[in-house]
Amino acid sequence: MVKEVIVVEGRDDADAIKKALDAEIIITGGFGFPKDLMHRIKLAAERRGVIIFTDPDFAGEKIRNIISQKVKNCKHAFLPREKATKNDNIGIENAKPKDIIEALKKARMESTECRNEFTNRDLTMFGLIGVRDSAEKRDKLGKILRIGYCNSKQFLKRLNNYGITREEFQQGIERMNKYGEV
Repeated sequence: MVKEVIVVEGRDDADAIKKALDAEIIITGGFGFPKDLMHRIKLAAERRGVIIFTDPDFAGEKIRNIISQKVKNCKHAFLPREKATKNDNIGIENAKPKDIIEALKKARMESTECRNEFTNRDLTMFGLIGVRDSAEKRDKLGKILRIGYCNSKQFLKRLNNYGITREEFQQGIERMNKYGEV
């Protein structure tokens, strides 16, 4: 089902993915990257492609950023926090197989060219920054667009770097406003 190699943080994440589908997986071991990890990820990216699928928390984002800075042309899969949370523990290992499959199907390639389709003006216009419930709106829209939850600066970067079109953005805003929940 997934031809790319999936990069996850830990063994429990890998086990959860293996329950969902048959895939090749590279485990980072958290921040304690083994010496040859980046080399293995680069080789996988060249040969089959890579999907970075880290936990929807601070550590997961940091690991995602480190890898994507060093390895170009990675795809990114995101899982909403509530689908990755069990007993106050946030991680891919807590997700249901169907949610893992859905996230991997909707993985997005990060663009290498600088794109400025979206600006802070767009975020302000739609209440994604500058108002009391901005974080909640970014969370909902991030789920709809499958780019995950993040702060406003990172959200803007993802809108521009993950190939979100103006039409997708508009449809996402309409869906968020019409249904409220995702």
